[in-house]
Amino acid sequence: MALNLEQKKAVVAEMSEVAQSALSAVAAEYRGLTVGELTVLRVKAREEGVFLKVAKNSLVRRAVEGTEFECIQEGLTGPLLFAFSMEDPGAAGRLVKGFSKDHDKLVTKIVSIGGEMMDGSQLGRLADLPTHDQALSILLGTLKAPIEKFVRTLVAPHTKLVRTVEAVRVQKEAA
Repeated sequence: MALNLEQKKAVVAEMSEVAQSALSAVAAEYRGLTVGELTVLRVKAREEGVFLKVAKNSLVRRAVEGTEFECIQEGLTGPLLFAFSMEDPGAAGRLVKGFSKDHDKLVTKIVSIGGEMMDGSQLGRLADLPTHDQALSILLGTLKAPIEKFVRTLVAPHTKLVRTVEAVRVQKEAA
C-alpha cells in the first residue's frame, strides 16, 4: 500500500525520534518470513524494549540523518527490518539473534552502535553485551574482589595457628 506525503513524513519523524534516543540498531533482511512470524517477532520486541519497524529504505535514510546511525545509510538495500535498542544496547542484537536461530530467513545485514556501522556477522558481539543488571553485578564483583582477598590474607595466619593447635591436640589424644 502506497503512503501519501503526510504518512511518509510521520514515518520519518517517528523513526528520527527513535534514532535520536536509541543505543544500537540492527537491520535485517526479512524476505521469506510470513506475517505470523513477523507478528511473533514484534511481540517479542515489545516485551524486550526494542523498537521494530519495517520501512522503506529511502525514508530510513532521511530519518537517520543527523543521528549516530547516519553511518548505515550506504548499507540500506533490499527489504529490511529495523530494530532499535531503547533501554539496553544489546537488546536488539539478542532479539534478532534469538529469532534467527529458529527462522533462517531473517538475515542480519547491518549492526550499528556508537556511530559505527558493522557487518551483520558482528551481531554476536552486540548480542553478547551484558544487560544493565549484569554490568552492575560485574562491576560490584570487581570492586569487591580486592577487599575479600585482603580480608582472607589477614585471617590466614590465625587460621593456620588454630589448625596447627588442633592437629597437635588430636595427635596427643591419639598417643
